[in-house]
Amino acid sequence: MKIRILSYNIHKGFNIGNNSFILQEIRHAIRDVNADILFLQEVIGDHEHKKHKIPDWKTAIQFEYLADTVWSHFAYGKNAIYAEGHHGNAILSKFPIVDWSNQDISTNKFEQRGYLKAKIQIPGTGNELILANTHLNLTQAGRNKQADLIIKDLKEVTETPWVLVGDFNDWNKKIATKIWNHLHAHEAFHLLHGNFPKTFPSFFPTLSLDRFFFKGVKVLNAHTLEAGYWKKLSDHLPLLVEIEIE
Repeated sequence: MKIRILSYNIHKGFNIGNNSFILQEIRHAIRDVNADILFLQEVIGDHEHKKHKIPDWKTAIQFEYLADTVWSHFAYGKNAIYAEGHHGNAILSKFPIVDWSNQDISTNKFEQRGYLKAKIQIPGTGNELILANTHLNLTQAGRNKQADLIIKDLKEVTETPWVLVGDFNDWNKKIATKIWNHLHAHEAFHLLHGNFPKTFPSFFPTLSLDRFFFKGVKVLNAHTLEAGYWKKLSDHLPLLVEIEIE
């Protein structure tokens, strides 16, 4: 069973300069990829002020607008909560989500972060796969604490295969080392290409912030989408990985 997975920090639907709302363009772009599962970070769940101020604000609930009729199943983790609304991480899936949870892994009042975990079931096979989506802190101390919480949680998964994907802000690769050492997992790009994907900033990617860790599945290919419009959408480039579940 082959599954295509896209991970993308959508920058709340705004372009890299934060001066143009481009959620509709992002919607068209991710649909062209034809992925089975989307891991999205910086997704707005609601914003009372902007939905009245911006003329082309298609919906206050961005993950529903992006999912529409393509990804029938989704989970959203409300992390950053403010007077006008909230944003967080989302998982969109063509396969049924049988269970999901969102854990608050914030370590300070300035960065509200979450760890969204869902379990999907592949129809007709009985196979299950755990999907974990996160967006870690800008500071190393915060990332270390958050990685410890995630590692503790995934250590309890003993039989079901899993993927851990998202914006790790892991420019110095220290979090990757922790996950390798404690979970005995692989990172898709490092395994296949010998290095981590450069994803930020999208117009001239120099930093490797995003990761795709996995255990119990086979990774067939892994690519950073960087041609054409991808450099003009979010401030991050998306990751596209194809896995196989036996």
